[in-house]
Parts: sequence; structure tokens; C-alpha cells
Amino acid sequence: MLAVLPALLLLLLLSSRSACGVFQKLYCSFSDSCDCDFKPNIRDLEWDLYKNVFGQHLAQDLVAEEVSRFLLNKSPDRPLVLSFHGSSGTGKTLVSTMLGNHLYGSAMSSPFVHQFVPALHFPSAKRVAQYQAELKNWVKGNLTACSRSVFIFDEMEKMPAGLIDVLEPFLGPSHVVFRTNYRKAIYVFISTAGQEAIHRLVLENRRAGRDRDEIKPSDLQEVVQQSVYSNKTSGLYLSSIVQQNLITRFVPFLPLTRTHVERCVRAQLCQRGSCNRDDVVEAVGRDMTYDPAEGHYFSTTGCKAVAAKISFFL
Repeated sequence: MLAVLPALLLLLLLSSRSACGVFQKLYCSFSDSCDCDFKPNIRDLEWDLYKNVFGQHLAQDLVAEEVSRFLLNKSPDRPLVLSFHGSSGTGKTLVSTMLGNHLYGSAMSSPFVHQFVPALHFPSAKRVAQYQAELKNWVKGNLTACSRSVFIFDEMEKMPAGLIDVLEPFLGPSHVVFRTNYRKAIYVFISTAGQEAIHRLVLENRRAGRDRDEIKPSDLQEVVQQSVYSNKTSGLYLSSIVQQNLITRFVPFLPLTRTHVERCVRAQLCQRGSCNRDDVVEAVGRDMTYDPAEGHYFSTTGCKAVAAKISFFL
């Protein structure tokens, strides 16, 4: 009897709207189902993006729009696949963390949010076949346990060539793969690949006297896609995932100016209770390295070194 209790409670939960809240609390009190932890808050995600990500109007808009559209679709025909591209310190990992934080009640510590780092999980280019089998089984097993799983692949530029293509069957528009419904999953690829193309367009835009907010997603989508596809160290080099258009959006992260860096400094100072330290904001902004040599427009490390420099100047 105890063995069938969870199933009975779930059936009651689905069949009775009036009793929904009561039975859901009862069911989730002893169940580790991802349906109990999956608590997406699109409004808070949008607020977090626009409040705490600086200089990234394209990423803010694209991520907010695509995640919102995906979650509002009760029966998506394929998973959401986002590929983040840009130089170091521009907010790629930060945004991926925001996704986890606002999709699951237990945030990034949720057992249904999975993070992969090539140097840790796939360190040898000689063991691609082994990694492919392991990754395929890992994704399949976790999708079986939770169709709303989130998979984040960081530092894709360090991923052994061809490894990521093992995910191809999971990313297309089929209904079921390996007897698993996978269409509600979210995949995020994070890479510095494509940063040269992004920098080039932003620099040309600046030299032409145009505001960076005038840059549109369409200005960079194809440019980034081609750059990543033809880059031998992108992790997506000649990838069938790119060939078959299985990536929902290539999300460009623009290089940050001194103004953006100083906003990062101010935000972190406020977290430390030192919002009014204008001297530290000025000192950190001045101490950063900027390029190109002619103009010094963009921080070479984005906001990545900000925390360390704040500690030095405080």
C-alpha cells in the first residue's frame, strides 16, 4: 500500500484542482520529484538580468524572451538550447547561474541542474569515445528522472572535438528518444569562441558613432554561428548540432567598457555595505586593462578581476 501511495497522491493532484495545493504539499513532503522543486519565476529572472547584468542588452533580451517562451509552452516540440559567446568576464556564467536560481527552488544546488567543466569531466582528448558513452548515459538517466533537467556546459572551447555531438539525438524535434521524453530540458553552452567577431562588430559600431544599444541580435547571430562552427577550439567545430540548427539561440555577450566595469564595482561594493566608496570605484576602473591600443575602449577581463581589485583598494 505504501508503495503505491505516491502514485495515488499524484493522480489526485492531477485530477482535482480544488485539492491541488493540499495534495501537492503532501506529495512533495516525502517525494524527491523534480516537479516539487521546479518553481520557475520568470519575473524574478527578468529582474535579476536587468538589474545585475551590465552592458548586455542582447543577452538580457534574448535569454528573457527565449526562457519565457519556452516555459509558457506546455508541450514544446524540442528542448531549449542556448549558446553563450563572448570574452571573459562579460557575464556568461553569471547568467547561467541566474537560470538555475530562478528555475528551481533549491537553485543551483538542485540535483536537477547539472554542470560540466571539460578540464574536470573530460580532461583527455584521447578518451572521446568513452566520454561520449558516459555523457549520453548521464543525460539519458537524468532526463528519465526529470524531464525538466538543466544541463550547463562551461568552457566549451576546452571541450574535446566531436564530444558534444553525442547530444544530437536529445536536441531535435522528435517526441521520444531512448524511451525518454526530453523536450522540456534546457541546455546551455558557454564559450569564449566567437569573441573576436563580436569585438570586431562592436568596435566598428563604436567608431561609426553608433550607440551599442543599437546593435540587434540579427547583427550577430549568423556571424557568431559561422565563427563558432569554423573554430577548431570552439567545442562546436563542424558540429552536427550547428549543422542541423539545433541551437535555439546564439547569445552574444558584448565587451565591457569602463562604465560597465565601474557599475560592477559599485554593485559589489554595495554587497559589502560600502556603496558610497566612489574612490574605490574610480581606482578599480582606472586600474583595469583596456583594448584596443588605439582607444582603450573595452576591458580585457570584463568584470572578472573586479572582486580582487576591490579588496586591494578598500
